Amino acid sequence: MNKLIVSLLLTLGITGVAHAAGDATAGQAKAAVCGACHGPDGNSPAPNFPKLAGQGERYLAKQMHDIKDGKRVVLEMTGLLANSSDQDIADIAAYFASQKGSVGAADPKLVARGEKLFRGGDLDKGLPACTGCHSPDGAGNAAAGFPHLSGQHAAYIAKQLTDFRKEEAGRANDGDAMTMRTIARKLSDEDIAAISSYIQGLH
Repeated sequence: MNKLIVSLLLTLGITGVAHAAGDATAGQAKAAVCGACHGPDGNSPAPNFPKLAGQGERYLAKQMHDIKDGKRVVLEMTGLLANSSDQDIADIAAYFASQKGSVGAADPKLVARGEKLFRGGDLDKGLPACTGCHSPDGAGNAAAGFPHLSGQHAAYIAKQLTDFRKEEAGRANDGDAMTMRTIARKLSDEDIAAISSYIQGLH
């Protein structure tokens, strides 16, 4: 009977090793090269590079796998993950997820509009509130793989939303449902500027 159970587990790939969890301590050393652009603790000082600190493990791991597999094109990361194993990626994701994210400031002139769109959407445009997936405080939903947004650089958020709106080649990280591409098509340049600024100062 025991042999039968072991055989079934191996056949199904349920071995515990196949889906090893990330190790934040191991990930710190593996993430050293990432610090050049994203900051040693994942708080990037440059607005064109995203902050990774406090981001959900599932989301981070998916982005790294997509970049490694060529499903998401990020020129600055070309080849950087080529030799990374699944465990390496899990460890790096765990390290950055364990770090505390920093918060920026929103443009006071854009706060009202940004908050209205983030929290309430725009019914006339059929635009849902960002809070539905990213939570009222911008923490996201780590279990579902919805990214943490609060404190993210406004310039980075604006670029992502613009790329989603253009359906730019290589922007395939919004899932099979293409949710963000559908939403971004309904955003004007002014909407994107307001939401991005609001998110940068959200905490």
